[in-house]
Amino acid sequence: MSGGGMREHSGEKHSDYGLENHGLHGLNDIYWNLPTPELYEQAINRREGVLAHLGPLVVRTGHHTGRSANDKFVVEDQNTIDKINWGPLNQPITPEKFAGLHERMATYLQMKDVYVQDCFVGADPKYCMPVRIITEYAWHSLFARNMFIQAELEQLGSHVPEFTVIDLPRFHADPNIDGTNSETFIIINFTKKLVLIGGTSYAGEIKKSIFSVMNYLLPEKNVLPMHCSANIGANGETAIFFGLSGTGKTTLSADASRTLIGDDEHGWSEDGVFNFEGGCYAKMINLSPEAEPEIYETTRLFGTVLENVSLDSQARRLDLMDDSLTENTRGAYPISHIPNASRDGKGGHPRNVLFLTADAFGVLPPISKLTPEQASQHFLLGYTAKLAGTEKGITEPTPNFSACYGAPFMPLDPRRYSELLTQKTKKYGVNVWLINTGWSGGAYGVGERISIAHTRAMVNAVLDNQLEDVPTKTHPVFGLHIPTTCPGVPDDVLDPRNTWSDKNAYDEQAGMLAAEFRKNSREYEEDTEPNLHQKKKGQTYFTI
Repeated sequence: MSGGGMREHSGEKHSDYGLENHGLHGLNDIYWNLPTPELYEQAINRREGVLAHLGPLVVRTGHHTGRSANDKFVVEDQNTIDKINWGPLNQPITPEKFAGLHERMATYLQMKDVYVQDCFVGADPKYCMPVRIITEYAWHSLFARNMFIQAELEQLGSHVPEFTVIDLPRFHADPNIDGTNSETFIIINFTKKLVLIGGTSYAGEIKKSIFSVMNYLLPEKNVLPMHCSANIGANGETAIFFGLSGTGKTTLSADASRTLIGDDEHGWSEDGVFNFEGGCYAKMINLSPEAEPEIYETTRLFGTVLENVSLDSQARRLDLMDDSLTENTRGAYPISHIPNASRDGKGGHPRNVLFLTADAFGVLPPISKLTPEQASQHFLLGYTAKLAGTEKGITEPTPNFSACYGAPFMPLDPRRYSELLTQKTKKYGVNVWLINTGWSGGAYGVGERISIAHTRAMVNAVLDNQLEDVPTKTHPVFGLHIPTTCPGVPDDVLDPRNTWSDKNAYDEQAGMLAAEFRKNSREYEEDTEPNLHQKKKGQTYFTI
């Protein structure tokens, strides 16, 4: 104990490594490692949330209902200046500005209560990192307890965090003093091993900041950190699903016949794949018991935290279709809420890696096999399409690129992650597939969304190794290798040009998207193999 008047409450045994080690003194009550029921009581008593029908805790995050991408910073010092991929996603801030904010946050906390969760990130003991999450909200402590890997009782007394998060939603920065872009900030200091979060109640910032830390540290150990979901088949084969929001990553990896390793953050080491987390953070909007029964069931379980989900104030029943607060409604729950989840969070080396994209231009094949070089290119591109609303209800798709399918969380040059992916796919003989869950027969507004039944059939064929010996044909624009047949899918669906009534319109649209690919590939040109620059006669591959 440190500081006069400080009282410590422990749901379980707590660490001898006190909060004074993080510059925090003169606190009021410290609640260490409270279990879920106590955190419920604290959150409800403090009016942070309400209990919903059958037991989830429903909370509101206020102004911020998603990540604040423009408010994320990394401290620039001698250890990071030559390592970080500086830019809009990794903005530099000085050690002095960080120290000033840290000091004012410590002053702000004097005579206030805090909650502490000592936990771990990384299911593989070789790469497991002890972390500490210090919050002013009880529900944020419950979020951390759900999302990270809980320590065993006997581990708590000797827990010394390698990284610590101080999360204070009610503390606001002054941009004129602190060098931030707004009152909100998420700042990672790799030298001090400390993350400061303020001005936002969106709990996803906690998990994504630690994810960013792992993405910085693990490549040094030859481990590829990945923004992906992963599962294991009955045959023991692991599969990895990469994909940006809206591509079907959660839906396609949630399969009752397969064991879920994790839904969002993983590492790939010399021993196989492992989950970083102990929980899931799933989108809840329009969730249905038919389409995603396992995830739907978590909305009816004690321990689940629901962010910005609409609630009937009388009956306390949820309306998962209501997006009046945000479309980014979220649920955080321990992975043990999923019946078919892995208990150790580990799997072997993947047999198949799937890149998911929702191409609203309707030109990419619904399934294609990638060469190692193509896999590297598409991984660096991280392509999907966004649908942006315009006046009079007309929508036009726009291409969206996020390197490694998770650029906001990747502090290093994307090519470092791509190198690791290429090394591992070649070393372990992994098949890499591009699955388009977007449009067919025309662009958005003309064509139709590719049937989920067809997409599932293609994914199942991949995972059951039914396509390995199927002949392929090469797409004339993108150079992709399209299987000529797939169980459960009509052959004419497999070639996207066949599904368009106007072939010239298809060719024009494909050329347009290829140009976007080329434009976004230029910064990685030096890493593109020379033969990929050369177009063969009659081909217009997008590769630069």
